[in-house]
Amino acid sequence: MNILIAEDEKDIALLYKKVLEARNHQVTVTPNGEDCLKSYHDVFQEMISSDTRSMQRQLPFDVVLLDYKMPQINGMEVAKEILAVNSHQRIIFASAHVKEILEDSIKQLKQVVELMQKPFTINKLIDTIEDKEVYNELQKLNVDIDIVRAFIPTHQQITDLLERLRKIQKNGSNAVSW
Repeated sequence: MNILIAEDEKDIALLYKKVLEARNHQVTVTPNGEDCLKSYHDVFQEMISSDTRSMQRQLPFDVVLLDYKMPQINGMEVAKEILAVNSHQRIIFASAHVKEILEDSIKQLKQVVELMQKPFTINKLIDTIEDKEVYNELQKLNVDIDIVRAFIPTHQQITDLLERLRKIQKNGSNAVSW
Protein backbone atom coordinates (compact mmCIF):
# COMPACT_ATOMS: atom_id res chain seq x y z
CA MET A 1 0.00 0.00 0.00
CA ASN A 2 1.00 3.57 -0.61
CA ILE A 3 0.39 5.61 2.57
CA LEU A 4 0.61 9.36 3.18
CA ILE A 5 0.97 10.44 6.81
CA ALA A 6 0.69 13.93 8.27
CA GLU A 7 1.96 13.88 11.86
CA ASP A 8 3.72 16.75 13.62
CA GLU A 9 5.21 14.62 16.43
CA LYS A 10 8.52 13.45 14.93
CA ASP A 11 8.90 10.35 17.13
CA ILE A 12 5.35 9.17 16.39
CA ALA A 13 5.78 9.82 12.66
CA LEU A 14 9.05 7.87 12.62
CA LEU A 15 7.44 4.95 14.48
CA TYR A 16 4.52 4.83 12.01
CA LYS A 17 6.94 4.94 9.08
CA LYS A 18 9.28 2.22 10.37
CA VAL A 19 6.48 -0.17 11.34
CA LEU A 20 4.51 0.27 8.12
CA GLU A 21 7.60 0.00 5.90
CA ALA A 22 8.55 -3.20 7.74
CA ARG A 23 5.20 -4.53 6.46
CA ASN A 24 6.21 -3.61 2.90
CA HIS A 25 4.13 -0.45 2.60
CA GLN A 26 5.38 2.67 0.86
CA VAL A 27 5.18 5.52 3.36
CA THR A 28 5.46 9.27 2.86
CA VAL A 29 5.58 11.26 6.10
CA THR A 30 4.93 14.99 6.29
CA PRO A 31 5.30 17.14 9.44
CA ASN A 32 2.28 19.39 8.81
CA GLY A 33 -0.86 19.90 6.78
CA GLU A 34 0.73 22.15 4.20
CA ASP A 35 3.43 19.63 3.29
CA CYS A 36 0.82 16.85 3.27
CA LEU A 37 -1.29 18.71 0.71
CA LYS A 38 1.77 19.43 -1.41
CA SER A 39 2.75 15.74 -1.40
CA TYR A 40 -0.80 14.68 -2.21
CA HIS A 41 -1.17 17.15 -5.07
CA ASP A 42 2.27 16.27 -6.48
CA VAL A 43 1.42 12.55 -6.66
CA PHE A 44 -2.09 13.29 -7.94
CA GLN A 45 -0.74 15.51 -10.74
CA GLU A 46 1.89 12.93 -11.62
CA MET A 47 -0.84 10.30 -11.93
CA ILE A 48 -2.92 12.54 -14.18
CA SER A 49 0.05 13.41 -16.36
CA SER A 50 1.34 9.87 -16.74
CA ASP A 51 -1.88 8.13 -17.73
CA THR A 52 -5.40 9.52 -17.72
CA ARG A 53 -6.84 6.00 -17.73
CA SER A 54 -5.11 5.18 -14.45
CA MET A 55 -7.17 7.88 -12.74
CA GLN A 56 -10.18 5.63 -13.04
CA ARG A 57 -8.41 2.69 -11.40
CA GLN A 58 -6.23 4.21 -8.69
CA LEU A 59 -5.99 6.70 -5.89
CA PRO A 60 -2.79 8.66 -5.34
CA PHE A 61 -2.53 7.00 -1.93
CA ASP A 62 -4.31 3.95 -0.57
CA VAL A 63 -4.61 5.71 2.79
CA VAL A 64 -4.07 9.24 4.05
CA LEU A 65 -3.48 9.22 7.81
CA LEU A 66 -4.00 12.66 9.34
CA ASP A 67 -3.34 14.07 12.76
CA TYR A 68 -6.21 16.42 13.57
CA LYS A 69 -4.30 19.21 15.33
CA MET A 70 -1.26 20.23 13.30
CA PRO A 71 0.65 23.43 12.65
CA GLN A 72 -0.09 25.57 9.58
CA ILE A 73 -3.13 23.69 8.24
CA ASN A 74 -5.12 21.36 10.50
CA GLY A 75 -6.17 17.86 9.52
CA MET A 76 -9.78 18.81 8.77
CA GLU A 77 -8.72 21.46 6.27
CA VAL A 78 -6.34 18.96 4.65
CA ALA A 79 -9.14 16.39 4.41
CA LYS A 80 -11.52 18.95 2.89
CA GLU A 81 -9.03 19.87 0.19
CA ILE A 82 -8.12 16.26 -0.60
CA LEU A 83 -11.76 15.20 -0.81
CA ALA A 84 -12.57 18.19 -3.03
CA VAL A 85 -9.98 16.90 -5.51
CA ASN A 86 -10.71 13.20 -5.01
CA SER A 87 -13.91 12.31 -3.17
CA HIS A 88 -12.98 8.60 -3.03
CA GLN A 89 -9.74 9.05 -1.10
CA ARG A 90 -9.60 6.98 2.08
CA ILE A 91 -8.79 9.22 5.04
CA ILE A 92 -8.14 8.12 8.60
CA PHE A 93 -7.85 10.66 11.41
CA ALA A 94 -5.57 9.69 14.29
CA SER A 95 -6.29 11.98 17.21
CA ALA A 96 -7.25 12.33 20.83
CA HIS A 97 -10.12 14.61 19.68
CA VAL A 98 -12.45 11.96 18.21
CA LYS A 99 -15.74 13.62 19.20
CA GLU A 100 -14.64 16.95 17.71
CA ILE A 101 -13.50 15.23 14.50
CA LEU A 102 -16.75 13.32 14.14
CA GLU A 103 -18.80 16.50 14.52
CA ASP A 104 -16.51 18.44 12.15
CA SER A 105 -16.44 15.69 9.54
CA ILE A 106 -20.22 15.65 9.34
CA LYS A 107 -20.47 19.46 9.22
CA GLN A 108 -17.51 20.29 6.99
CA LEU A 109 -16.87 17.17 4.92
CA LYS A 110 -20.51 16.09 4.65
CA GLN A 111 -19.38 12.56 5.38
CA VAL A 112 -18.02 10.45 8.21
CA VAL A 113 -14.35 9.52 7.97
CA GLU A 114 -12.45 6.78 9.75
CA LEU A 115 -11.25 7.70 13.22
CA MET A 116 -8.59 6.28 15.52
CA GLN A 117 -8.56 7.49 19.12
CA LYS A 118 -5.05 8.31 20.38
CA PRO A 119 -3.35 6.70 22.10
CA PHE A 120 -3.67 3.42 20.20
CA THR A 121 -1.39 0.44 19.79
CA ILE A 122 0.76 0.03 16.72
CA ASN A 123 -1.12 -3.21 16.02
CA LYS A 124 -4.40 -1.27 15.95
CA LEU A 125 -2.86 1.11 13.39
CA ILE A 126 -1.74 -1.80 11.21
CA ASP A 127 -5.08 -3.59 11.51
CA THR A 128 -7.00 -0.44 10.56
CA ILE A 129 -4.81 0.45 7.59
CA GLU A 130 -4.77 -3.15 6.34
CA ASP A 131 -8.56 -3.59 6.85
CA LYS A 132 -8.17 -6.58 9.18
CA GLU A 133 -11.76 -6.32 10.48
CA VAL A 134 -13.21 -6.27 6.95
CA TYR A 135 -11.17 -9.30 5.90
CA ASN A 136 -12.22 -11.13 9.09
CA GLU A 137 -15.87 -10.42 8.29
CA LEU A 138 -15.38 -11.66 4.72
CA GLN A 139 -13.77 -14.83 6.05
CA LYS A 140 -16.81 -15.40 8.31
CA LEU A 141 -18.93 -15.27 5.14
CA ASN A 142 -16.78 -18.05 3.65
CA VAL A 143 -14.95 -15.79 1.22
CA ASP A 144 -11.50 -16.94 0.17
CA ILE A 145 -9.64 -13.81 1.24
CA ASP A 146 -6.44 -14.91 -0.48
CA ILE A 147 -8.24 -14.59 -3.81
CA VAL A 148 -9.64 -11.18 -2.83
CA ARG A 149 -6.20 -9.96 -1.71
CA ALA A 150 -4.66 -11.17 -4.99
CA PHE A 151 -6.69 -8.51 -6.80
CA ILE A 152 -5.17 -5.82 -4.54
CA PRO A 153 -8.54 -4.17 -3.90
CA THR A 154 -8.98 -0.69 -2.52
CA HIS A 155 -10.58 -0.16 0.86
CA GLN A 156 -13.77 0.93 -0.89
CA GLN A 157 -13.87 -2.20 -3.04
CA ILE A 158 -13.54 -4.62 -0.14
CA THR A 159 -16.06 -2.75 2.01
CA ASP A 160 -18.48 -2.74 -0.94
CA LEU A 161 -17.95 -6.49 -1.36
CA LEU A 162 -18.62 -7.04 2.33
CA GLU A 163 -21.83 -4.97 2.22
CA ARG A 164 -23.11 -6.82 -0.86
CA LEU A 165 -22.41 -10.19 0.75
CA ARG A 166 -24.18 -9.10 3.94
CA LYS A 167 -27.23 -8.15 1.85
CA ILE A 168 -27.20 -11.54 0.16
CA GLN A 169 -26.96 -13.28 3.51
CA LYS A 170 -29.71 -11.11 5.02
CA ASN A 171 -32.08 -11.62 2.11
CA GLY A 172 -31.23 -15.29 1.83
CA SER A 173 -31.05 -14.76 -1.93
CA ASN A 174 -28.49 -15.73 -4.49
CA ALA A 175 -29.77 -13.14 -6.97
CA VAL A 176 -27.84 -9.93 -6.62
CA SER A 177 -27.09 -7.23 -9.14
CA TRP A 178 -23.31 -6.83 -9.42
